Amino acid sequence: MSKQTRVVTDSMIGLKMPDYSRISPRVATVLGQNPSPFTGPGTNTYLVGTSKRPILLDTGQGVAIYPDLLETALKELSGATELERIVLTHAHVDHLGGVKQVTEKFGEMEVLKMPWAGHDAPAGEISAIGHDAIVHTEGATLRAVFTPGHAPDHLCYYLEEERAVFTGDVVLGAGTTVIPDDTGNLGEYMDSLRRLLALDLETIYPAHGPVIRNPKEKIGEYIAHRELRERQVLEALGDGAGPLDAMAIVKKIYVDYPEYLHAAAASSIRSHLKKLEREGRVVEHEKRWSLN
Repeated sequence: MSKQTRVVTDSMIGLKMPDYSRISPRVATVLGQNPSPFTGPGTNTYLVGTSKRPILLDTGQGVAIYPDLLETALKELSGATELERIVLTHAHVDHLGGVKQVTEKFGEMEVLKMPWAGHDAPAGEISAIGHDAIVHTEGATLRAVFTPGHAPDHLCYYLEEERAVFTGDVVLGAGTTVIPDDTGNLGEYMDSLRRLLALDLETIYPAHGPVIRNPKEKIGEYIAHRELRERQVLEALGDGAGPLDAMAIVKKIYVDYPEYLHAAAASSIRSHLKKLEREGRVVEHEKRWSLN
């Protein structure tokens, strides 16, 4: 087994974020108030633009206190009482679960996202957008970048005026992204990371954790981390232990992770195994895996 256990060494565990703060003249953040082992301090929602009616990028999970906190943040950070529209990165509940709350508080408004059949209902009626769609507001131009892998509908948004990107769950401010083994796709995720790496970037605004000021280095670490995990999976299957299920591989690899995160780790390991299976490098029989 490789002595190196991971490339990305920071963690969401114990991380604290402010309820709201202004980051730049055209970007402010409001915390979704939904902390957990998987969301860290909670989901970062963003106010984007320089007008009195900014865009809201993502809406949190639907926590009761969030709409009032958003209202306070709007007034204090932007001198605003209204929102222009909502833009969503993807359909996971901690990103679109607050749409109904926001529209009840601030009135009906357009909701933009890439469609994902069967998953968009909490957002109500959406305006469908896709790769390279442009979303304009005063002081800000967002260009959608299709970045599947964590979720099949995932869009990041490149903020042209700042050479910055809102990465949703593709790149986090600390720790690494879980790739769900049922709806995720690790091969697509690696392509998405490389798509982000090709952008002209100075800043990453992630959906969880602090702003990233070394974007190229961070994305490079994410790619190296997944490549290391892949090598570790192959090593775990090749050390003579025989066919293994995903959790047995987790216990070999994730030796420095708390046990309550092992289920999420197993999901990512299954995603690695499915990628390797598509490449013809491993085979599966009754949920146990071995080298091909």
